[in-house]
Amino acid sequence: MQFPQIEEILANAHVVTVPLRVRFRGVTSREAVLLRGPAGWGEFAPFAEYADTEAARWLAAALEAAWVGHPAPVRDRVPVNATVPAVGPNQVAEVLRRYDGCDTVKIKVAETGQGLDDDLARVAAVRDLAPGAHLRVDANGAWAVSQAREALTALAPYDLEYAEQPCRTVAELAQLRVDLARHGVDVPVAADESIRRADDPLEVARREAADVIVVKVAPLGGVRAALRIVADVGLPAVVSSALDTSVGIAAGVALAAALPRLDHACGLGTVELLADDVAAAPLVPRAGDLPAP
Repeated sequence: MQFPQIEEILANAHVVTVPLRVRFRGVTSREAVLLRGPAGWGEFAPFAEYADTEAARWLAAALEAAWVGHPAPVRDRVPVNATVPAVGPNQVAEVLRRYDGCDTVKIKVAETGQGLDDDLARVAAVRDLAPGAHLRVDANGAWAVSQAREALTALAPYDLEYAEQPCRTVAELAQLRVDLARHGVDVPVAADESIRRADDPLEVARREAADVIVVKVAPLGGVRAALRIVADVGLPAVVSSALDTSVGIAAGVALAAALPRLDHACGLGTVELLADDVAAAPLVPRAGDLPAP
């Protein structure tokens, strides 16, 4: 990829701050740099704790979107899941109302300051309100193996599609899969941070540490880089967002639309978590999906 000179990048950079409806991933607003290039708009928004080497991949993704463009799609619609933050059960209905027609719900669990009872109450509230929905939980690597086994044993009766990054390391994910099988707990494991924040994303496949991988455009360096990683890992992929504005979501939709295989709804409905957006027509799901760009 031929990147533009830094002077051209800075001349086409626009800094934005977008408030969130509820606290999510420890923040109440989202800051991003939007880049406008000959191919359109790109978004550069790494989280504050990321080192420069990791943030550089986010910049590469933004430059690809703005100066190169995205590969041709193989589908014209992308199914999307609803996302429920670590809210109380009495707030779940309000969150779900914002997602039009989504039949899959991702639920945040293992929030700092909360316990398993809070997670169970939240998941139970979602199941009550969406009895036919596919449910998945996301722990962001917060559990030790023993905690994950206990939590997923308790959550398994809610018929989970998978548990996303229940433990931090690839070795722990691999051990958890073995432990769950030994205890007869049928909850597939999805790897997220172990793909997008890893020096070697293929380790997940080599160690049989996951049933599904979660891929995000910005942390992997762009749509084309993400497509290569999905092909190399060889596991079913779910495309997700990093709490993006509609500009970043458009790149995620481009990836999902270009994947040869898409078996699961994608986590690309997170513009609904924002109280505002940069687009006049925000990219939010309608009838459970988003149009391919």
